[in-house]
Formats: sequence, structure tokens, C-alpha cells
Amino acid sequence: MAKDVNSASYTIGVIGTGTMGRGIAQIAVAGGFHVKMYDAQDGAARKAEEFIHRMINRAAEKGQMTEAEAAAANGRLAIVEKLADFAGCGMVVEAIVENLEIKRELFRELEGICDKDTILASNTSSLSVTQIAAGCAHPDRVAGFHFFNPVPLLKVVEVVDGQMTAPWVADKLDAIARKCGHDPVRTQDTPGFLVNHAGRGLYTEGVRILAESIAEPHQVDDVLREGGANFRMGPFELMDTTGLDVSGVVMESIYEQFYQEQRFKPQAFIRNRMAAGLLGRKTGRGFYVYKDDKKVVPAARPVPKDLPDSVWVGPDGDDGAGALAAFLTASVGERLKIETGAKPSARAICMVAPYGRDATMTALDLKIEPERTVAVDPLFGFAGRRTLMTTSVTDDGVRDMAHAVLAVDGGAVTIIHDSPGFIAQRVIATIVNISAEIAQMGIATPEDINKAVRLGLAYPQGPLEFGDSIGPARIHAILTAMHDFYGDPRYRPSPWLTRRARLGVSLMTPES
Repeated sequence: MAKDVNSASYTIGVIGTGTMGRGIAQIAVAGGFHVKMYDAQDGAARKAEEFIHRMINRAAEKGQMTEAEAAAANGRLAIVEKLADFAGCGMVVEAIVENLEIKRELFRELEGICDKDTILASNTSSLSVTQIAAGCAHPDRVAGFHFFNPVPLLKVVEVVDGQMTAPWVADKLDAIARKCGHDPVRTQDTPGFLVNHAGRGLYTEGVRILAESIAEPHQVDDVLREGGANFRMGPFELMDTTGLDVSGVVMESIYEQFYQEQRFKPQAFIRNRMAAGLLGRKTGRGFYVYKDDKKVVPAARPVPKDLPDSVWVGPDGDDGAGALAAFLTASVGERLKIETGAKPSARAICMVAPYGRDATMTALDLKIEPERTVAVDPLFGFAGRRTLMTTSVTDDGVRDMAHAVLAVDGGAVTIIHDSPGFIAQRVIATIVNISAEIAQMGIATPEDINKAVRLGLAYPQGPLEFGDSIGPARIHAILTAMHDFYGDPRYRPSPWLTRRARLGVSLMTPES
């Protein structure tokens, strides 16, 4: 077994001193480990050393550690000139170029240098740990140790078990991560590991909505930030920030690595935008235009002034319709008549609040005129931005009066074209469903799924927590309705979700 990680003599080797490597070295020395750094590029390790010393000293200046602790941490950092100097390390982690053969060759060379119980860890974000380890004589001591950028600030690390990784290896990496001040999440070796796997739904469903001309990029982002889901950034803001040349490649890669699993299917226009150089902030134009590095936001639609005489909200007894009727009664009930019941009066505009269904089919099923029908998303209530959805033939005047009604208290309104599940419903349901499938496949525990996404992607809730807060039965109903409408297997509910929805239990409920 590897040396006790609590030992003051435990040494970690770091190969590759770019952004990720220097970040790993920094948290390791701050956590009490001795660190040896190596980089094949002349002068790179020295620059990394200077950077780490600055960061450690700055932490002392901010009161995050004492000057004595900073001096001790700086003293535990050393540069080595050759791989042979890693002999005696308890663990070596590589943070070099994402190339399978180069990583394999490095680990083969390290096997001839390091002790037989030295852990060989890869910070790879996209390559299979199992395939890296397959080049080693002892693949049982190889694991993934995937940090996120910037390493000192994003305090989560994926501990990845390859097919042959010995249990003690992951246990040691878990302990090392905690000593470095990071929260480890355990995951099996699958495409995207845990964080990038669980985060697919936000991107893939966002681009699907755009591909169907349901909404513009800023509308999707606005709804997901301000409509109750409370994401810090929507999918198109995120893709513009990371660069479509990165996000687009990851979308395609994960889709192909999962043998074209439809839940991860990207859209064809992404590749065209990449070819056109519409990469985002770094090129000045992506899903948004940027001037002086600031996003240019399209002007909001003016709020109409004319209110209808009355609004019918239905169907009677539906919980979404009931919540909408209560909201309208409180906000505009003194200015117009709020109708409920089986059928609307002749002059009323009709508002429905379906889950997983579109406005057109809802109107036809209720036998009300689609020309005077609009839909409002009830998923997160109506305290934040409201989403108003027209049927395929809604009269413009009806749409405008509905907009005026929803905005009468000053609330923001986003108007979109017809869509099963609006925006928030379909995105959140997709996110929850993918994570439920991760749990079903045994890739990670429900607790680690939530923790990884909260810490690694800064989601307001973990995916399964989202599902529980909305209700597993409701998420299941949204997906089922979308699957019935589209006939697309991307919306088929995961068995994990289906069973817990029918049992009426939390998505965190493990298999007995």
C-alpha cells in the first residue's frame, strides 16, 4: 500500500506545470504535502514555482494562513529536472497534454522509476482512465484525479475508478483530496466522468430549443436565470464564456463516446457556428455580440397597455391552473375578471398552465379556441420571470393582452413559440433525468452526483435535489408528455426516476 497520507514525509509528484498542474501543486503544499514539480518545457516549472509562492504569500496577507504556515508551505515545494527524481513519491499526478499515447508512455516510464505502491493519477478531463492504465504493467494503481479550473477555488475533485483500479487507490486519493481542502466525489470511468456527464442536459436541451426556433438564446438564458431555477448563467452565456470550440467539441465527443445516446445528441448548427468562428466572447461574437468585452443584450419587448375584460384559467382542478388563477387574482383581480370552471366566456382570453405539454395540443384537448389561448409555465411559480407561450395560431392581440396581464405587477415576461415543456420544464427535466440514469448505472452515488454538480458547475441545486424539490412524479410526467409528443428516445424517463416517482419516494433513495 502507498505511504500513510497523514505522514509529514508523504510526497506528491506533479508533472506538467500549466494552469492545472500549478493549481494542484499549490493546494498540495498548502495541505501539508511535499511536492516535486516537473515540466519538460524549459523554464515552465520555474514560472509555476514563482506563481505558487505568490499565491501562498497572498493567502497569508489575506489572513487565510499565518506567515509561518505560508513559509512552511513554500518550503515544501521543489522543482525536479528529470522523471527519475519522482522515485520515492507516494503519488504522481500528471496534468499534461490530452493525448492518450503520450499519457500512456509517461505512465509506463514512471512504472520503471516509482515504487510498486506509488499511485499514478491522471488529471485528464476527457480521456478514459481505463485506456490510459491499459498501457501499464500494473493498471490497478492507476486512477483519475480530475480537478477543475481554477483549482484553488473550485473545491471539488473527481476520483475516477478505472476498470482495474484497486479500491485502496481511490481511498487514498479521497484522503489526499480532503487534506488539500477539496471535496472528493467518487465516479466510475465513463465519458465525461461525473460533472461533465451530469451537466449535459443544460447544453443539449438548450440547443434543441434553439434548433426548433422556440426561443432566442437570450430568452433561454433569461428564463433559466430569472424564472425560478436560479442558474448563475444560462447555456448560451456559458458556451460563449468557455468558447464554442471547447463546448461544441465536448458535446460531440460525449455523444459519440456514449454510442450516440439520444439524451446527449447535439444539433447540426453547432458545427456550422464553430466553422464560422462564432466562438463567443473571445472572438467578439457567439450567441451574443460583444463590444468592449461586454455582452450586448437585445432590447426587451415593450409591455402592452391594454388589458382584456376577463381571463379564463383552466382546466378547473389542475394544480398548475390553480396556482396561475391564484396569482392572477392577487395581481390583477381588481382590474379584470378571473374566470375558472369548465369553459370560458365568449370574450375571455384563455390561459392554460400545462406540464410537459404545448399550448396548441392543450387548447385542442380542452376544446377551447387555440386562437385565443396562451400558456404560462407554472413550474417555479410566478415570483420571478414569467414564460408566456403562444399556440401556433394565437391572435397577436390575445398575446399582447396576456403579456400585459402577466406584467401588470412589474414582473418580467418572456414570450416564446409553442413547445412541449416550455423552456424551464424541459431543461430541468432533462438535467434530472440524466442524473437519475447516472445513479441507475451505478456511476456515482446520489449524494456525490448532487455535490459534484453544485461544486463543479455552480448549479443552485444538485440535479436530484432539483428533482425532489419539484417532485419526481412531476418530472416523470413532464418527460412522459414530451416523449409522447416527440416520439424521441431522448425524453424517455430513466428507470431510477420512474420507480421512485411511482413509489412516491425521494430520488436520493438508494437501491435496497
